[in-house]
Order: sequence, then structure tokens, then C-alpha cells
Amino acid sequence: MDQLALLFVLLLGAVISVPVGDRFSVPAPVLMTLLGIVLALLDFVPNVEIPPDLILPLLLPPLLYAAVRRTSWRQFAANKRPIFLLAVALVFVTMACVAATANAIVPGLPLAAAFALGALVAPPDPVAATAVAGQLGLPRRLVSILEGEGLFNDVTAIVLYHVAIAAAVSGTFSPWKAGLDLVLSAVVAVAVGLALGWGANKLMELLGDATLQIGLTLLVPYASYVLAEEMHGSGVLAVLTTALFLAEYGSDADDVMTRLAGHTFWNIVDTLVTGVAFGLVGLELHNAIHTASGRWGELLGWAAVVVGVVVFVRLLWLLPATWLTKRLHARRDYDEDIPVSWRETVVMWWSGMRGVASVALVLAIPLETDAGAPFPSRDEIIFIAFGVIVVTLVVQGLTLPWLVRRLGVRADTDVEKEFAKALAVRAAKAAKHRLREIEEVEELPEELSEQMLRRAFDIAVRISPAVAEDERREAYRERARRLKRVRRIQQEMLSAARHEVLAARSEPGADPEVVDRVLRHLDVRSMR
Repeated sequence: MDQLALLFVLLLGAVISVPVGDRFSVPAPVLMTLLGIVLALLDFVPNVEIPPDLILPLLLPPLLYAAVRRTSWRQFAANKRPIFLLAVALVFVTMACVAATANAIVPGLPLAAAFALGALVAPPDPVAATAVAGQLGLPRRLVSILEGEGLFNDVTAIVLYHVAIAAAVSGTFSPWKAGLDLVLSAVVAVAVGLALGWGANKLMELLGDATLQIGLTLLVPYASYVLAEEMHGSGVLAVLTTALFLAEYGSDADDVMTRLAGHTFWNIVDTLVTGVAFGLVGLELHNAIHTASGRWGELLGWAAVVVGVVVFVRLLWLLPATWLTKRLHARRDYDEDIPVSWRETVVMWWSGMRGVASVALVLAIPLETDAGAPFPSRDEIIFIAFGVIVVTLVVQGLTLPWLVRRLGVRADTDVEKEFAKALAVRAAKAAKHRLREIEEVEELPEELSEQMLRRAFDIAVRISPAVAEDERREAYRERARRLKRVRRIQQEMLSAARHEVLAARSEPGADPEVVDRVLRHLDVRSMR
């Protein structure tokens, strides 16, 4: 099997893992990691030969962009304090604790290299967190915090990682320079992200065509990441900024085709790239086995200690951090999402899985220092990091659904229904207001005006049936059943028409371009 065949196996696994995971209530990223581990144990499967410096630029931009599309700037702004405590403060604390522990138990491991290990295992993976949490029906406030933490902790961890690697390679370290690098990296990233977001938004207006606009959204995350990195900024933060800007300002309410097609396209990208990324995590077992040859007991012991530090530091940090956040929330009535019980805090703790970013960072560790000596304890760092990734991702990922069910942590569906009802009322009011504006400038027959008014009400009822009163709700249900029957018959008629048109494609003298144009018309009609 060559590298290309291995890539296609991972892509196929990414597609299959979704329905299999749904069937057995196992997160797809965990299944793909297990698939990678199985492939790594097969003799005919080659080791992955992707240059380490390309893993982050290839995988992170589309994954982060797809994740940001599911959230909003308001969520980040409202949850800035919990996100800061988890995505910034906890990364620092985890890095320091792991560095101190590794420096103490691994003979000959310099403090700078230990800090590099701490930085690369500190950030929970944003893709794993959102993929797993999104399938479990967790309260939206928990998903918001996990998304915010996962998306912002990479920014902190990657900058700290580069500082630690630079210190280990050069043998010198300046706290002032490290702090300045952190600030400048964030400033450059935000500037690049805003500039590219604004430029992409303007360019989309010029392109007009849905296909071209969606193609541009695929290029923009990569451009944002690469440009920020070239200017010594944080590529991850630049992608986040660009994606948030486009999510806030780049959506045309009337551009239905682009929105529907874009949603489908990014679901496909997210599924495929996530599958490949976590398959690569499992395939790193190749390197771990090579490193541990003849030293299994020693290395497994070190890895187990570091795993314990990573897991329990998160719990010991979350307990007081959650308590403090709840106190401030109650005292000042902040509008933010926080865990409201110890059960939700436990779920947040167990959701701290490591993944793609940690793998990419550990593979990017240099082979040599500036003095030409081998990078200190590089093999040991790789093995320990792989142990942390596999244990947190596979063990926590497999047991998180059970833990959520056991603790009874569920989304508040009543709140969601009330919010949907409020949106339905707003939508209907907007439709009625527009109808009155049209009636002021156009003379509408009374029958048509009443029909349009009923359709405005139907808009609200279709969004949330709870809007209607009991009698009107029953009348709506009866009308909905009748419409459903009409739609079924109409769809069968359109299906017969599509089959006939498609059959004409293979007839002698048939113009395939005309056939496809007619078929597209029927498809759009069916979608409507």
C-alpha cells in the first residue's frame, strides 16, 4: 500500500465512521483514531510521510473554519471569562505542571524541552470536543464553552510551544521577549483576519455565483493562516477572526442557494478532513512503537504519569474556576454560559480530549539544536505525547456518552422551544409588516391580501406550531396533512419527469448539456 492508497482508505473510513458511530453511539473521531491504530499495526501499511510543517497548515484551517460556522461572535463575547479561564489560564497551568513533572521523572530532559512537551499536550482538541459534544445532546451553554475553549486554546498553546522550542534549540530564553511575541502574534493575527474577512466579503459580492462564492470560502481559511504565519502572527487566531467576520457580515439573507449549498459543502469538508486528521493520530502508533523498542515499561510509566497530570489538573482547575465564575455571575448578573451543576462540570472535565494539534506539534519538533546536537529527549517526548493523545481521545471519547447518560446531563429543550417560538413570532411579524408596505404601494385584491396574511401566519406555525392556539393548531395540522399528501403526489410526478429526462441523456442525438439544464430545473423545483 502506498501513501495515496492510504489516503483513500482514510477518506473512505471518514465517510463510513459517521453512520457506524451513530449506530453504536461512538463519536466518529474516536472510530477514526481506532482505525488508524489498526492500520498502524499492519505490516503492509506504510508510515505516514507528511512533512510535519505541513500538517497544521493543511488540516487546521478548514476544520477551524467549519467549527466557527456553527457558532457566533456573540457567544464568544458573552463567554469571554469562562473561555479565558479554560483556553488561556488552564493552558498555562497544564503546561507548567506537565513540564515540572516531566523534568522530574525523565532523566536528562531539559526544562525547555519539558515546557515544549507541556505546551503540545495542554490544549484540548477543538475538533474532537465539538464533534463529540455535538452528538450527545448537551446543554447549549456547555457546547458553547467547549467550542470557545477548543478554538482559542490552540492559539495560546502554539505560541507557547514555539517559545519553548526556540529556547530548547538556542539554549536561551527571555520572558520579556516571549511575552512580546505572544502579544504581537495576537495583534498581527487579528489584523490579518479582519482584513481578509473584509476583502473576502467584498469579493463574494462581486462574484455573485454560488459555486464561486463557496470555492472562495475554501481558499480564505488557508490564505488567512498562511499570511498570518508569514507575518509571524498566529495562523489559528487569524482563521478564527476571518471566520467570525464572515459569519457575522458575510451572509446575505436572500442568497438561499449559496447558503444551502455552502452548508452541504462544508459538512462534507468537515467530515472528510476530520476523518483524515484523526486517522493520522492513530497512525502515529508507528512512531511510538519504534521509539519504545526495548523500553516499554519505562516509557509507559512516564506516559501514564503525564496522562494523570493532564487529566487531573483539568479537574482541579475546573472546580474552583467554575465556582468563581458562578459567584461572579450571580453577583453581577453576567450574560454568559456557565455550568450550573457539578454534573455539568464533570462532563466538561471529561471532554478535555487531545488530538490533531498535539500530533502536529509533536511531529514538528526539530531533529537538532542550533549547536548541531540532537534535540534533547525527542523520542521520549514523542512517545509520551502519543500516550496522552490516545488515552484522552479514545478512553474519554468512548466513555463520555456513558458518563453523560449516567449523570443525566441533557439540553433544556423547553428553553430551545421557547426561543424557536419567539423567532417564529418575529418572522411572522416581519412578513406581515412587509405585506402592509406592499399594500400601501400596490392595490391587492382582498382575496389575495387575506391569502398572503394567512401565509404570513403559516410561516410562524411551520417554525413553531406552539404559536397557534389549540383550535387553529388543529386546523393547521389538518392543512399540513393535506399539503403533505399533495407534496407526496407532486414529488412522485416530478420523480417520473426526472427519470424520463435522465433516460433521454443516453438517446442518440441528445444534447447532454440541455438535458442537464432541464434536470437542474426539475431538481430546483423539487427542492422548493
